[in-house]
Amino acid sequence: MAADREAKLQRIHEHIRTFPDFPKEGIQFRDICPILKDPAALTAVIDLFEEHVRKNHQQVDLIVGLDARGFLFGPLLAQRLGVGFVLVRKRGKLPGKTLSVAYDLEYGKAEVEIQEDAVAPGQKVLLIDDLLATGGTLNAACELLKKQQAEILGCLVVIGLKEVNGIEKLKPHSVFSLVQY
Repeated sequence: MAADREAKLQRIHEHIRTFPDFPKEGIQFRDICPILKDPAALTAVIDLFEEHVRKNHQQVDLIVGLDARGFLFGPLLAQRLGVGFVLVRKRGKLPGKTLSVAYDLEYGKAEVEIQEDAVAPGQKVLLIDDLLATGGTLNAACELLKKQQAEILGCLVVIGLKEVNGIEKLKPHSVFSLVQY
């Protein structure tokens, strides 16, 4: 079992490309596109997320995916778990009544929103995205879910960037990452 897990992690790691100085000088961009192109690598991601959730969270009501790469992994995991999937999007992208939270970016501000009726009070949710860097977007999504009185079980990411230390911004919520840089 451990050997199988290590093989899956190795496959995922092999399918993450690094682009130096993108989108600006000094940034090491971690590209997940090769994971999506390789069915075995994508299956490995979902297998490992599913294994983690089943082991650590006995009841999950919803997977909440962050715009936009959380939309790639979230529905696959939700389907495996037999639960619903909810979107957290950039402001202005969802129809109907929404709740929003503004947050700071390195140079400016951004806003994320969720449909007002997307999550019922007390529902147990896991958030999912491709990457945790500064933690701004995931933290804003957690704030949205608190407004909806959801029970946040934790956050799942494919890649965690340790040097940026975004995990601190998310405390007390747990963060599970498959690969760390």
